[in-house]
Amino acid sequence: MRILLTAAGRHGATAEILDLIARVLRERGFHAEVRNPGTVDDLRGYDAVVLGSAVYYGSWLPAARDFAGRHAAGLRTMPVWLFSNGPVGDPLFPSDGPSGVPGLLRLTGARGHRLFGGRLDRRSLGPVERAVARLIPAADGDYRDTDDIEAWAAGIGESLMRLSEQGPRSRDDRVSGRAQTAI
Repeated sequence: MRILLTAAGRHGATAEILDLIARVLRERGFHAEVRNPGTVDDLRGYDAVVLGSAVYYGSWLPAARDFAGRHAAGLRTMPVWLFSNGPVGDPLFPSDGPSGVPGLLRLTGARGHRLFGGRLDRRSLGPVERAVARLIPAADGDYRDTDDIEAWAAGIGESLMRLSEQGPRSRDDRVSGRAQTAI
């Protein structure tokens, strides 16, 4: 089974999450291909998609939102999972997910969304980002929970194994959402 993993980020933390998810899926025998969302022209040849984005100013980055919009019809025909990362601090701030996630779930037909902590390194930020970061009640640090990320990725792998054991479903089942209830 071939899985596309794609995400938008700015400073490397999101790409590292994507690489961790890919490693977990590969260990379970899947062909996990990591690509930049702007380089994907067609979803043919993929059996599932993991799409994510860093969160800035409460929203996904344009590259990830644009990917979802460009490929919405294709995404609705296959298993899709979404993730966001960005909250920092202890407890994580902000604790709620990006404002556009409910719409992205509807647009893509995704089976779920997961919010992961982010990484804050003010030295790597540009002037505007640094000014905004002063308002965040958190120290610099890596707030990603790799155990949580690995467990989520393993769950995706388990779901995909169950789907493959059930055999191929008709396109009508996938588009209508009937296949989603099997997970």
